Amino acid sequence: MAGTKLDPIDLKILDAIQRDGRITKLRLAEQVGLSPTPCWMRLAKLEKAGIVAGYHARVAMRAIAPIATVLMEVTLGNHRQADFDRFERAIRDIPEVVACWSVGGGVDYLLKVMTRDIDAYQRLVDTLLEREVGIDRYFTYIVTKTVKDGTVLPVAELVTDR
Repeated sequence: MAGTKLDPIDLKILDAIQRDGRITKLRLAEQVGLSPTPCWMRLAKLEKAGIVAGYHARVAMRAIAPIATVLMEVTLGNHRQADFDRFERAIRDIPEVVACWSVGGGVDYLLKVMTRDIDAYQRLVDTLLEREVGIDRYFTYIVTKTVKDGTVLPVAELVTDR
């Protein structure tokens, strides 16, 4: 959907629903300056176009249980497409890996991993190494404090010419 033209009302809708996924039709319309029906039609169009990819609840895990958040750099031993595919398939099946990015530069992947504690993280890494999913090297960074972990994307700033 890259390059889809969004007008200022569309951008307001996207900002509003990111901040409150449970916003009512009436409140959304008020926030963006439209009557409810045209506003809801625009939102439906954004959903149908795949621009609105879903609605989610953000769970405060630390309110439920202590957790360890770990960032992990991974470099694969080989760089054939089959090696990347094998690693990515394995990672998709691990619920504790909550994010994984293929990156350019000195490493191949960055992962965000959430486990009960550091021992659980190390057991997960040991399992990955035993499964031989292609990991040559990995580096672990333990998150000691979350400074910013936003979910609201700066849509207007990214699509608007300045």
